[in-house]
Amino acid sequence: MVSIVGWGHSKFGKLDATLEQLIVGVAGEAMHHARIAPAKIDGIWLGHFNAGIVDDAFASSLVLNAHPDLRWCPATRVENACASGAAAMAAAIDAIRSGRIEAALVVGAEKMTHCSTAEAATCLSRGTYQDTEAGITFPEVFARYARAYAARFGDPRDAMAMIAAKNSQNALSNPLAQFHRALDFDFCSTTSRRNPIIADPLRLTDCSPITDGAAAVVLVADEAAADFPQAVRICATAQVSDFLPMANRDLSELEGPRRAMHQAMEMAGVALDDLDFAELHDCFTISELMLYEALGLAEPGQGAEVLKAGATHGGGALPVNLSGGLKAKGHPVGATGVSMHVLAARQLTGNAGDMQVPGAECGMIFNMGGAAVSNYCSILARA
Repeated sequence: MVSIVGWGHSKFGKLDATLEQLIVGVAGEAMHHARIAPAKIDGIWLGHFNAGIVDDAFASSLVLNAHPDLRWCPATRVENACASGAAAMAAAIDAIRSGRIEAALVVGAEKMTHCSTAEAATCLSRGTYQDTEAGITFPEVFARYARAYAARFGDPRDAMAMIAAKNSQNALSNPLAQFHRALDFDFCSTTSRRNPIIADPLRLTDCSPITDGAAAVVLVADEAAADFPQAVRICATAQVSDFLPMANRDLSELEGPRRAMHQAMEMAGVALDDLDFAELHDCFTISELMLYEALGLAEPGQGAEVLKAGATHGGGALPVNLSGGLKAKGHPVGATGVSMHVLAARQLTGNAGDMQVPGAECGMIFNMGGAAVSNYCSILARA
């Protein structure tokens, strides 16, 4: 097993910081929080999608600038679209589980807001199947999921608006979130000048923003965790990859995420009722809705009923995205998966502030890349 023993997390949003400054800042914060000497780090992994957003295509060794004693430590950049952060986590966890190393530093980072929306959308669209989907933006990708869901189960727009309102409200309790403004259901469910259609039926409030930010964790083998002031056990990690072309998949369901989440729960020996919270990849509100069903919170087509019952709200049976999620916390692509692990670790050590789930003992993280192509799920528990 592997434990998280320290973490760092920047503010998310439009930041006056370079990619290097973001990386160095959270790396240093995580090592300081863990109270680990930089010379004790055996390997570094950086989750960073980029796809042309910045010129730093070879950014792995920027982490070494966090401290002179990191020089000569092997550093690797990991890229798997919007799941780059979770992919970096998985690589580091595997290295520790193998016995090859004892301590790892994982950083996820992205600098995006210097680009125009159109420029960033073009770069992100490189995460689609370029043979037949080149130029399709990710709002249009997930609009296709929403239209397929509607054709099979009925119009999901009200449920999507409920998710947008829920996550914007949750973000008010997260001082690191990009947005701190509550949006009500009426605003989110109405097309207007301030909430236009981006890709039918997705409105602006259904879409995660372009974001700068970074997060980092220090990982060690479980047997060493007792030497640190705080520790959170990573009980299971699962990765499931699906076909890249959307034409090869049923867009009315999220089969890859379903497999990843259930594999992770089986490996960890937990059931839905054991989970106290979940951070799920709501790049678009239709994603969160469909993830309820993939997870088994609701039968296919019935995700809206879970929302109406308040099950995924704070104080519900399984609070989802208490951080505000990608929708309101922000989505600096390479940082997202690492950020989710930091926020879960804070929950499980009782350090989540106003986001805290009282007595939280077990949580789920789900981070996906592309259109549910690369799917990562982790189960974390209080040590």
